[in-house]
Amino acid sequence: MMDLHHLPNQRPGEKVLLFLRRHWITPLEIVFYMLVLYAIPSTILYVFFDRVTSYLEHPVFGPLMLMVGSVYAMGVWLFGFLEFTDYYLDIWIVTNERIINVEQKGLFTRVASELHLSAVQDVTSEVAGMLHTFLDYGNVIVQTAGERTRFVFKDVPRPERIKESIVRFVNEDKQRHEKEMIDAATGHSQS
Repeated sequence: MMDLHHLPNQRPGEKVLLFLRRHWITPLEIVFYMLVLYAIPSTILYVFFDRVTSYLEHPVFGPLMLMVGSVYAMGVWLFGFLEFTDYYLDIWIVTNERIINVEQKGLFTRVASELHLSAVQDVTSEVAGMLHTFLDYGNVIVQTAGERTRFVFKDVPRPERIKESIVRFVNEDKQRHEKEMIDAATGHSQS
């Protein structure tokens, strides 16, 4: 169990049971895509080196090509930075009372939402693809009774185990609420 000192709207007795981030392979995928995007113009430059050097010596096309190349390189770098920021700031916290979903959307938008465990109706794990199966990571989808409320834990490690844990936490929460209702109805106080 993790101890988070700044859990949003923490309730008395609430404990963090799971603190989740995306699988470690996700930043490697970002680096891979960046390398591919950098390799494309490098390959073109290598294949057409003689022609490109003659264009670079031209007084108009040379600076223009350097500017376009620089903008492209910065665009790839910005893509990598945005994707890594999204990866790093997306978190999911499961406590003994609720699920908190904190999702980064771009640089300046962060959406935090929560779902009480008692509202959970269905939990599904999804592992699709050879790499996902081999490294055991995928999505966990938490669904409430309403069609719209759905949390997706993207690319988390061990999705089946996380799904089973959430189902267990939901059942424990329901049993605790039933016990509290019975205690309240019979006049017993909780100890």
